[in-house]
Amino acid sequence: MLYERWSAVAASRRDEIALRDLPGGRAWTFGELHAAAEAHTPPTDAIVFPQGNTPEFVLTLLAAWRVGRVVCPLEAGQPKPALSAPPAPIIHLKTTSATTGPARCIGFTAAQLAADAANIVATMGLRPDWPNLGVISLAHSYGFSNLVLPLLLHGVPLILAGPPLPEVVRRAAEQATGITLAAVPALWRTWHEADAIPKNVRLAISAGAPLPLTLEQAVLRECGLKVHNFYGSSECGGIAYDASETARTDPAAVGTAMKNVTLSLGSDGCLVVQSDAVGETYWPDAGASLGNGQFQTSDLVELIGGTVHLRGRLGDQINVAGRKLNPAAIENALQQHPAVASCLAFGVPDSADARGEVIVLCYEAKSPVTTNELRQFLMERIPVWQLPREWCAVESLSPNQRGKLSRAEWRKWYLERRPNL
Repeated sequence: MLYERWSAVAASRRDEIALRDLPGGRAWTFGELHAAAEAHTPPTDAIVFPQGNTPEFVLTLLAAWRVGRVVCPLEAGQPKPALSAPPAPIIHLKTTSATTGPARCIGFTAAQLAADAANIVATMGLRPDWPNLGVISLAHSYGFSNLVLPLLLHGVPLILAGPPLPEVVRRAAEQATGITLAAVPALWRTWHEADAIPKNVRLAISAGAPLPLTLEQAVLRECGLKVHNFYGSSECGGIAYDASETARTDPAAVGTAMKNVTLSLGSDGCLVVQSDAVGETYWPDAGASLGNGQFQTSDLVELIGGTVHLRGRLGDQINVAGRKLNPAAIENALQQHPAVASCLAFGVPDSADARGEVIVLCYEAKSPVTTNELRQFLMERIPVWQLPREWCAVESLSPNQRGKLSRAEWRKWYLERRPNL
């Protein structure tokens, strides 16, 4: 199904540029890319593992599609997992981002992958005359669904830029009169601070984590560019998208449901997603939260007027003297401080109350600021009982390649160093 769809796209756009590899200095038309895929040595392994952000990733994927092999994309340098091939009709495995527990695989059929790409193209308005500038990982669910599948199934060209450094992005954008730029909040912040956001960005997308309000507002005010917040999950693809052209006023608001996606609340207050793009099952061990076109997330949300408002993850809530606290409430307040580049709140065991936790706040500063100044700033914005008891200034809170900050990883890091901090 997928290779046949690709062949039809390639035939209809045969002489148009499909893929540019700026680091390698080469470009392929759709016809040339199809010929290269036909000539590519077919894989013999039951599972094929495309890696990296290079044309070889695309060619390896197409070769696997051509001979009906299961595909499991990996980050550059990521070890191949020991997996047995899943049964038909599963043809694709995604590895989760491991923000809520150990990484595992999710199985998808060809129809489910195609549905996610169709939802994204229709909701965001991806266009062949606005090529995607590829700076995020092709292997991650975000990059695969926003960059790779639109190229192969919808004819939206892709420009592989190389490392997302400000000057690299500026030069790469010169390859087209208008571009679509999908990134994560940390990259948007870096480019904005370096005054490097290309002037010809026609569609700007941010995912991986909620886009800070101050950053979204600053980019719109200073560059005239609306960065659209996109919320999704590896298990089901796109969930919600902020299609408005004005800056959000609520940091918890992440958009309305993607086209062809139905959202509801479970009995635990967590979001339930239903669509044709929802994955088939976890692999090799199935889970009750995924299957039959439905994914039960661990994200606590409110649905207000059709807009999704994130209220934290079920497992991230902090127990402060019997009261539950969403750490995002602290983070959203502190990120309004001009000296704070990034911050992360979480709970650790309270030595005085075995049943409770104390709030820890790790922060990365972009200009000199004291903990007392930040504490005073928060006191004016949140209830006293929500104030962090323990503070930790860190050199960097940079997210991983997927744009994620793992509370579990930072909690582990903090507890290992707590006696010396």
